[in-house]
Amino acid sequence: MAQSVYGDGTTVDYVPTADDFKFLTDRDITTDKNFASMSYWRGVVIHFFRNRRAVAGLIIVGAIILLAIFGPILSPYSYRDIVSYVDETGKEVVARGIAPQLGLGGDGPFDDRIFLFGTDDLGRDLWTRTWQGARISLIIAFVTIFIDMIIGMSYGLISGYFGGAVDNVMQRIVEVANSVPRLVIVSVLAIFMPKGMRLVIVALLLTEWIGMSKIARAEMLRIKEQEYVLASRTLGAHSMHIIFKQILPNTIGPIITQMMFSIPTAIFTEAFLSFVGVGIMLPQCSVGSLIESGFNNITTLPYQILPPIIVLALQMLGFNFIGDGFREALAPKLEDM
Repeated sequence: MAQSVYGDGTTVDYVPTADDFKFLTDRDITTDKNFASMSYWRGVVIHFFRNRRAVAGLIIVGAIILLAIFGPILSPYSYRDIVSYVDETGKEVVARGIAPQLGLGGDGPFDDRIFLFGTDDLGRDLWTRTWQGARISLIIAFVTIFIDMIIGMSYGLISGYFGGAVDNVMQRIVEVANSVPRLVIVSVLAIFMPKGMRLVIVALLLTEWIGMSKIARAEMLRIKEQEYVLASRTLGAHSMHIIFKQILPNTIGPIITQMMFSIPTAIFTEAFLSFVGVGIMLPQCSVGSLIESGFNNITTLPYQILPPIIVLALQMLGFNFIGDGFREALAPKLEDM
């Protein structure tokens, strides 16, 4: 029982009832359920797909990956097949240097064939070779960047976590490795290894992990003094457990962004090495080797250089757009939130 006091000093006994404890349903009390239930990675995805350039890059890269997988299948010719036929006299006629055509028919012996990108100077279908080359370039880029991510991430996290003399020694190794020009590494590898895909992969493995390690080390230096890390140390958790189970999940965002920017670098490096003649060798092809072949025949077959150059440019553009999208989604500006 409670008492109510009025202005004139009189008091009245008041007995509370069940109606006094009902919710006021007529009031506009709303909760932002989307914000309340939104996880960190869900917010990253939402911000990423709000970025038009990032979505455009995702579409470009997705289209190139699909064409690299299925493009050679759509052609009746293999990337190493020389297109030819035997005429009435028994002489073999090779489809050398045929400009792009749709097989609409005509007087020529190959006018009924479909060559969307034409043929090269040896009579091979450029459509098949272009997408086969894109496939090889993407495989090299994804394999090397994945391995470099593991190596560089582990190296940088361990270096930043232990600090002191361990960090000094490990960073001096990074500085020495970073000071050696890539062409010197490739030249030394070319002495001991045959030219081809393995040489390109090893060259990228020896150079591309350095940037990843610097990102991982910087994130470790930022995080390792936080309360949950100190609590784990106090409770006796092992250093490797703290590094890879507790700190690593909180550094994966910048590492993913760095990986997206490293993929076009790896693709361009592969193209450059193949262009100068130490990368993919015939009859295998890559985007770089196709550009090199087109450059050598630019005066006689100028159309031959266009497909690999366009594919290379779209790969670089698409992955850079995706990297920019991840960078902005992982650290959105205040006006974008």
